Amino acid sequence: MADFIEKSEKSENVVILHGLGKSARHMAKLARYLEAQGYKVHNLDYPSRHFAVDRLCEFIHQKITHLIAPDEQIHFVGFSLGGLLVRLFLSSPKYRPKNLGRAVQLASPNQGTNVADFLKNRFWYKKFFGPAGQQVVTDQTAIEHLFSPIDYELGIIAGTTSYGPLSTWIFKGKSDGIVSVEQTKVEGMKEHIEVKGTHAFFPKNKKVIELTARFLKTGTFNS
Repeated sequence: MADFIEKSEKSENVVILHGLGKSARHMAKLARYLEAQGYKVHNLDYPSRHFAVDRLCEFIHQKITHLIAPDEQIHFVGFSLGGLLVRLFLSSPKYRPKNLGRAVQLASPNQGTNVADFLKNRFWYKKFFGPAGQQVVTDQTAIEHLFSPIDYELGIIAGTTSYGPLSTWIFKGKSDGIVSVEQTKVEGMKEHIEVKGTHAFFPKNKKVIELTARFLKTGTFNS
């Protein structure tokens, strides 16, 4: 990848959160790239399949507390469910860091996803994806009270490549096969950009990685 960004003059933290049913390994390529830019990267594993989103935030808070000093600056990057957890984490006065940097969401279902609507009652889906899998449906009334207005710099990257007849049937507009472009948007976001890429491989997408680093550094996806 092109090393187009200058390394940070001072050490800044980046917390990375993987998606539902994934692990920190899925975000490793992005983590290595950000480390090369001079950031202290914390690519966290968390039990995404086993708890509801509020419990997952508590788990993440405990990890961050042991890794990062209260006065250190922290940026956040979240993929899919991880991006929702970033929003939820920053909505809580208990969790929100005093020295908050910027945040980037990668293909996150801010308005839920039609795929969860389609699969939510299937036994295997409930068994594998657990409580959080039931919380990414398009009817967000059960969790909308957990989120506060966005008052920080949030950049959102959405994917536009989907394969297979199922995703074409489920989504009317552009999508990455799991989340539509429109479903990634949220009021208060600073910037939104679309990238050709499928959901599963989004954190490994070269363009996505470069755009993430650019927004963390400059607060914009534009060159």
